[in-house]
Amino acid sequence: MDVPQTASLRVYVSEWENGKRKISDRYAAMLRQLMGVTDAELRGGPLAVPPLVADGYEELLSRIDSASSVSQSMVKAFETQTELLRTMDRQLGASSLVDQMTGHLGALEDALNFAVLPNARRPVALALAGASTLAAWQAIDSGAVERAWRHYELAKRAARDAEAPMYLAHAMAEQAYVLCEAGRPALGVDLVRDAQRILGQAGSPRLRAWLSAAEAELCAHADMPDDCRRALEVAMATIPPGSEDRDPDMLSIFLNGAHLARWHGNVLALLGDGDAVTSLYDALDVMDPTFVRAQAGLHADLVQAHLARAEYDDAHTHLRQARLLASRTGSVRQRRRVDLLSARL
Repeated sequence: MDVPQTASLRVYVSEWENGKRKISDRYAAMLRQLMGVTDAELRGGPLAVPPLVADGYEELLSRIDSASSVSQSMVKAFETQTELLRTMDRQLGASSLVDQMTGHLGALEDALNFAVLPNARRPVALALAGASTLAAWQAIDSGAVERAWRHYELAKRAARDAEAPMYLAHAMAEQAYVLCEAGRPALGVDLVRDAQRILGQAGSPRLRAWLSAAEAELCAHADMPDDCRRALEVAMATIPPGSEDRDPDMLSIFLNGAHLARWHGNVLALLGDGDAVTSLYDALDVMDPTFVRAQAGLHADLVQAHLARAEYDDAHTHLRQARLLASRTGSVRQRRRVDLLSARL
């Protein structure tokens, strides 16, 4: 797009910030993608919800009838869209997907809000739970923590509506990361453990391994090293063998032995354990190149591990790579981590 010269843009930004100029739709479309925010967050206005007019029963019944006729093929289309957004997110980053994800969640919520009977609600609620959890993680990556929290609350409500404890446990455990990054890792540990209690032994082994690894990471942040190592042992003992990483019962989960090795190294690095380097290099050798943001995280893990061993040249090398990949995906979360690590060098 053609934009004004830098001097003019500075004036525009100042006037937008001070409320002297409204953000036009043209600039709003660009700013939402650059900043990874929704339209309501950008403009500071309330979320628009079209009201049902008085005596609008005909319109209400029409929407209820439409929701009740949502077929399995339509639910599959929703899930396919979520999968496409997940693939784009891990390769390109979250900031450019805000508009698409907002529209996708709106369509799913609308279908669920007007579905009356359980057999119509459950499949839509399950699709909404998966999409909301993805949207929440994207919001964390973009630095929009309040939006992330609201999306996780929506995911939990949808999972309960769908009677899907696996989706509920996953949303709870990811939400714990918001608490951790807000400076309350011990509260995050409690939330993950509550998720494990809700799931029990009913969940898939891959999800249970994921939950244990998440518990270990949060325990490391909460300065609970013994609990951390115990949770790591449980994760390593629970993960199914083989190279398959996708959980057919929980499509948000990508985890196999190689992924867990990276997670194991990350947690050891948080504990200041020198053995983290070996695990992390093993994970780097088998890293899927399409997981660009995860690669940024892995290089950041190696920076932390080398710093623990006072190996500053190696730390610098991986810091440059982590910064490059974080910038490529526009990850606010990873860039913040890179900045914190850079301050230690």
